[in-house]
Amino acid sequence: MEPKAIRNVALVGHGGGGKTALAEALLFTAGKINRIGSVADGNTVMDFEPEEIDRQISLGLSVASIEASGHKINLIDTPGYADFVGDARAALRAADLAVFVVSAVDGVEVQTELLWDVAGNEGIARAVFINKLDRENSSFSRTLGQLKAAFGKRIAPIQVPVGNEQDLEGIVRVVSERAYTYKPGDAHGALIDLPESVADVVHEAHQALVEAVVETDDSLLEAYFEGEEPTRDRMVEVIHSSVATGEIYPVMVGSATKLIGIDTLTEFIIDFAPNPMERPAPPTKSGDIQMAADGETIAYVFKATGDQYVGRINVFRVFSGTIRNDHQLESSDGSPAKMTSLFAMQGKDHADVTEVGVGDIAAVAKLDQVRSGHTLRSSGSSVVISPVEMPKPVHEVTITPRSNQDETKLSSALAQTQEEDQTISVERRAETQETVMAGLGETHVDVTLARIARKYGVEIDTDIPRIPYRETIEGTADVEGKHKKQSGGRGQFAVAFVRFEPNQRGAGYEFLNATKGGSIPRNLIPAVDKGIKEALERGILAGYPVIDVRATVYDGKYHSVDSDEMSFRMAGIMAVREASSLLRPTILEPIAELAVRIPEHYMGDVIGDINAKRGRVLGMDTDSGSQLVMAEVPMAELQRYSVDLRSMTGGRGWFTVKFTHYDPAPPQEIRKIVSAASEAV
Repeated sequence: MEPKAIRNVALVGHGGGGKTALAEALLFTAGKINRIGSVADGNTVMDFEPEEIDRQISLGLSVASIEASGHKINLIDTPGYADFVGDARAALRAADLAVFVVSAVDGVEVQTELLWDVAGNEGIARAVFINKLDRENSSFSRTLGQLKAAFGKRIAPIQVPVGNEQDLEGIVRVVSERAYTYKPGDAHGALIDLPESVADVVHEAHQALVEAVVETDDSLLEAYFEGEEPTRDRMVEVIHSSVATGEIYPVMVGSATKLIGIDTLTEFIIDFAPNPMERPAPPTKSGDIQMAADGETIAYVFKATGDQYVGRINVFRVFSGTIRNDHQLESSDGSPAKMTSLFAMQGKDHADVTEVGVGDIAAVAKLDQVRSGHTLRSSGSSVVISPVEMPKPVHEVTITPRSNQDETKLSSALAQTQEEDQTISVERRAETQETVMAGLGETHVDVTLARIARKYGVEIDTDIPRIPYRETIEGTADVEGKHKKQSGGRGQFAVAFVRFEPNQRGAGYEFLNATKGGSIPRNLIPAVDKGIKEALERGILAGYPVIDVRATVYDGKYHSVDSDEMSFRMAGIMAVREASSLLRPTILEPIAELAVRIPEHYMGDVIGDINAKRGRVLGMDTDSGSQLVMAEVPMAELQRYSVDLRSMTGGRGWFTVKFTHYDPAPPQEIRKIVSAASEAV
C-alpha cells in the first residue's frame, strides 16, 4: 500500500466513551466482520483478553485494519481508564490522527483532557467523534460547548445530528449541507433533503466552518471579505491541510451501536486525515529520520506483548524504508533483529505478510530481546527514536507467591511483565526483605496480578509495603562490652570499652579507634566494629537499623589464648546491648518530596489533605495551565495516595514521589511504630 493511501488512527478518550464499540462499528461497516460484538457480551474484536472481558473495559491497546475506497486504515483502540494510560500514550506515537471519542451523555472528561495535550505534544492531528447521541440525556449542543470551552475556537463541527436521544436518525455534512438517514442495522446512510428542524443549526455551523477555513489562508480570507465563499473542493483541501497542522479540530457525530455516522467517519478519515508522510517525524535521541519509502529502515516498537502460541509479539510502526520477511535489522540496544515472522494484527488474530512499507503498522514474533520503546533500524544506522514518556508507577504492594515452589516461576513472570508493560516496576528491597510491585493505580496492579496468575499459573498474595524507618540515638553512653565463655579447653574472652554518641544527621555510622598501648590488638579492632554494626542493624527500639551514631572504642582487655575475632565481635554486640537503655533511642521516618499536578480549583482540597498527612507545602507554581504543588510528606502517609488523589480530583490529579531524607517522627507515631513492631514479634 502506498503511504498516501494509509491512515493510522488512534481511538482515544475517557473510559466509557465507546471507543471499542466504535472500532467494532468501523470494522462491520467496512465488511471486516459480519456481525457486531459488544463490550457487555465480551465478543468484540479489540477487547479479547480475559481480564478485559471480565471487567468490560479495555486494558491495553489493540490493532485492526480496514480497507475502503482504495485506502488502508489502521485502527488502534486504546484504554480510557487512567491506570492504563501508558498504552494510550504509546498508541499516539504510532498514529497520524487521534480521534477523541466523547460521550454525548457524559461530555468532556478527564482522560480526554489529559490525552489531548499528549497528542498535541506528539505533534499529531486531532479530531472528535461525539458518540452515544442516541442515549437518554445525550446532547450535541452541550457536548460541543464543553469541547470549545476545553480546547478552544479551533473546535469545528463538520457534522450535525438529525434528531436526538432515541429519535436520532441521521447526520448532516456541514460542508455540503447534505443530510443522511439510517435504517436500523444499515450502516450506510440514505441521502435526504435537509430537515427544517436542523436547517438553522447546519447553516450556522457551515458559516462558522467557512470562517475557520478562510482564516487559515490569506488569499481565501481576502476573497471572503469580498463576498466570495470557497468552493466545496477548496474547503475539503484546506480542511485536510488544517487538520494535519492542527489549525482545525473537526467534530463528527453519531452512534456506534446504531451504526449512525460510521460510514461518514470512514470517509472523513480517508478525505481529511493526514497520511503517514504528513505526520511530523518522531523525536530522536540520536540521528535524523528522513521519512521515505527508499530510505534506511527505521521503525518504532510501540507495544510488546506475549502470546501463548507464538511467544513475544512486538507491534511496530515503520517511519522510513520497507521491512521485508527475513530482513536483518538491529534493535536500538544493539541486539540483532531478524524479521522472520511478519504479520498484520486483527485484534487477537494474525495474518502473515511479506513486507511492511513506510507508514504502515504490523507485528513481528520471536524477537525476545526487543522491548516496547525500542527502535528497529538498518544495521549501522545511528537513529534512535526517543521512547514515549510514560507516567511513573506510584501505587505499591508487596508480592509473595502463595506456594514456595512458585518462586522461580514468579521471577520469570515478573521479568516478562516488566518487559511488556513499561508502567509496572518490580524491585527487591533489601532493607525490608520485600519484593514490591508498583503500578499506576490499584486496578492496574490488580489486573497485572490476575494476568500473571492466568498466564504463568502463579497465585500471589499482596500486602502494604513496610515503611523503611530508621532508628537513631539522642543520648550518650560509656559502657563495657564483655564476652566470656569457658566450656573446657580453649575459651572465648574479650572486653571492649566503647563510648556511643549521636553523629550529625545524615552522617551515618562512624567508628573510631582510640585504644592505646595495645589494650586490644590492632588486628582485632575491626571485629569490634563489625559486632557494633551488626547489633545496630538489628535496632534498639523497634527493630529498624540505627543510623547517625559515632562509636569510639578507647580501651579493652584480651587473653593471648582465648581472644579471637569472634570474641571481640561478640564484645561489640554486648556493648550495644549494655548501652541501649542509656542512649534514648528514637525513630526516624522517611520523608518524600511530593509533586502534585492538578487543576486550580482542587488546590484547597489537595493542600488541606497534605496538611492532614503531616506534610509541609514547599511551593506552588503554574505549569501548562495546571497547578504544581511541591511538598514534603512522610512516606507512611502516601501509601494509598494514588487512591486518595484520584478521589479528591476525579482523576484529574497526577503526582510523583521521591525519597529525600529522614526526619524524627513525632511521639504519637513512635508509639504506633514500636507497638506494631512488638505485635509482629
